[in-house]
Amino acid sequence: MNHFEIKDGVLHAEDCAVDAIARSVGTPVYIYSEATLRRHYRVFSQALGAHQVLIGPSGAKPLVAYAVKANSNLSVLKILGSEGAGADTVSEGEIRRALSAGIDPLKIIFSGVGKTNSELDYALKAAIGQFNVESESELFRLSQRAEALGVIATVTLRINPKIGAGGHAKITTGGEGDKFGLTPKDALRLYGQALPHIEMCGLSCHIGSQITDLSPLRATYMLMKGWVEQLRGEGHRVDRLDLGGGLGVPYFQSADPPHPTEFAQMVAEVMGGPNGGLGLDLIFEPGRLIAANAGILVSEVVSIHHRPNSGPSFLVVDAAMNDLLRPALYEAFHEIRPVCPQTDAVTCVYDVVGPVCETGDTFARNRALPQAKMGDLLAFMTAGAYGAVMSSEYNTRPLVPEILVSGANWTQIRKRPSYEDIFAREPIANWLETKSNSR
Repeated sequence: MNHFEIKDGVLHAEDCAVDAIARSVGTPVYIYSEATLRRHYRVFSQALGAHQVLIGPSGAKPLVAYAVKANSNLSVLKILGSEGAGADTVSEGEIRRALSAGIDPLKIIFSGVGKTNSELDYALKAAIGQFNVESESELFRLSQRAEALGVIATVTLRINPKIGAGGHAKITTGGEGDKFGLTPKDALRLYGQALPHIEMCGLSCHIGSQITDLSPLRATYMLMKGWVEQLRGEGHRVDRLDLGGGLGVPYFQSADPPHPTEFAQMVAEVMGGPNGGLGLDLIFEPGRLIAANAGILVSEVVSIHHRPNSGPSFLVVDAAMNDLLRPALYEAFHEIRPVCPQTDAVTCVYDVVGPVCETGDTFARNRALPQAKMGDLLAFMTAGAYGAVMSSEYNTRPLVPEILVSGANWTQIRKRPSYEDIFAREPIANWLETKSNSR
C-alpha cells in the first residue's frame, strides 16, 4: 500500500497535490510519503512480532535494522528511527547518517566487504551494536583495531550459503561466485577462535534484493539454523542470527510478491521447534520493502519525437538516468502515471527517454501510456528506494530535490543545488589560475 492516489483529477501524495509541489520546486523531483514509510515499517515489524518463536531470550522482538543504502535521507532515517528501527549500514558515512538521525548505536549494524581501518575505528569508537564480518582478514584486522582502542567488537560472521536470489544478477549477493561473505567451512572454523577484543555472538547472511519467491529464503534460513545447531553442538555460544533483507515489492501492477505476514510465518516455521525454537535474537534488514513504494519521481515531458517509420515515438522527459539509475543499470521496470490523467485520453506507445547523451538513458521501451503532450507531468512510481540515493550530477545536471509529505504539509529535505554550488566544489588548480593571468 502507498499514499499516492488520484483526488479531484490530480495525483496526490497524501493530501498534497503533486502538480502543485512540482510547480513550486521544479522538476524532476522526488516526493516521499511519511505515512507510507511508517506504515510499511509497522506492517513488517508487527508481522515478525506476532510469532512467539521469533521472540528472543530477553523477551525482545526481532530487530528491524533498516538498510540505509535503500534511501539514506536524514529525514527518512529520522522517521524510521522514531518507529524503533535500527540501521544496516555499509560505510562510515551511513553510520554517521544513522547516528545523526538519532538511531541508537546499539541498533546499528556494519556490513560490507571493504571496510577500511579508518571505518572500523570510527564504528568501534561509536560503539555500534554489531559488525557483520565478511572475511578472515577482516576479522583479524577488526581484532587488532579493537585491541588498539581498548574496546570490544561484537561480531557475527556472514556466511555465503551458495544460494543467490534477487530481481537481477547485479543484486544477487548469496551465490557461490558473489563477493560477499565467508564459505560455511571457513565461518565454522573461525567462529571458535579466541581473538583479542572480539565477542563472537552469531551468524548472518543476505542473499539478494527484490526477492519475490520465499523458496530461496526458506532454504537459506534452514541452512543457517543447521549451522547454529552445529556450533552449539560443539559447545559454542550463539545468541544472535541476522537473516538479512531482500523481500521484494510490486513494481508491476500485476506483481504479487509475498506479504510480510507470509514471510514472518515462513521464518517462524523454520526457526520454531518442539522446544520453542532456537532462542535467538533475530535481526532483519529490509530496505526496499519499506522505502520503495513510499516515493515517486516526478518529471515533465519536454519533447515528443515522432519516428518516420511509424515505430514508437520518443517521449523525452526532463528526468534522466543520473536521477533514476535503476532502468539503465538493472533493466528495471517502473510504472509511469500521468499526474493529471485525462479520462478521454487515447493510448499511445512510447519509448520514454531522458536528455542524457547515452542510449542507455531510457526508462521504458514500447510502453503503452495515455497520449502525452509537452508540459505534462509524469510520475515514476515505486521510486523511493535506490532512486535519489544513487543519483549523480552526470552531464552537470544538478541533483534532484527530495520532498517529504506529511498529510497536507510538505517540505524540502534535500534542495536542488545551484550551478554555483556545483562549481564551488571544484576549485581550479592555483597554478592554472597563475598561467591564465600571465598570458
